[in-house]
Amino acid sequence: MTPSRTLVVVAHPDVEKSRITAHLAAAAKDVENVTVHDLSATYPDRRVDAIREQGLLREHDTIVFQFPWHWYSVPGVLKEWMDQVLTYGFAYGSGGDALHGKRLRLAISTGGPESSYAPSGNNRFTMAELLRPMEATAHLCGLELEEPLVLHSAARVTDEELAAHATRYRELLSAVPATAGR
Repeated sequence: MTPSRTLVVVAHPDVEKSRITAHLAAAAKDVENVTVHDLSATYPDRRVDAIREQGLLREHDTIVFQFPWHWYSVPGVLKEWMDQVLTYGFAYGSGGDALHGKRLRLAISTGGPESSYAPSGNNRFTMAELLRPMEATAHLCGLELEEPLVLHSAARVTDEELAAHATRYRELLSAVPATAGR
């Protein structure tokens, strides 16, 4: 059995100015068999090296997209990365089975409270409903979508709440099952 390898794809336009994303990325850095990959730092000009990124995806068994929820979607840097990396023939379509059987987890922070993500809340939809495009993406790419880890009201969490969330994040990253023969 080979240990499972996890790639954490951090997608924030400026991690240095982000309390939540920076804290979670730092918490993940020393977890065994975890690679933390900051898209904005790697590609400040947004010119993604798709071949390199596809290689990283091939080398890992679990992919984590870590990002703040922006306008009911992923931040632009992650969308651009997805457009350039998850291509026909690699991630889907004829011969596009490079990600089949791998796992995808979403680590998301939101500005609003959990109650705002309900039919009666400000956003009118649950997070599960709003994440349907990510579910469809995982399905198309043959990825097993795991339960998302969501931190609501991110700007208002206390240092203690953030530390507890980071601990939970590290536990999830550490608990990734091993894979045979990868």
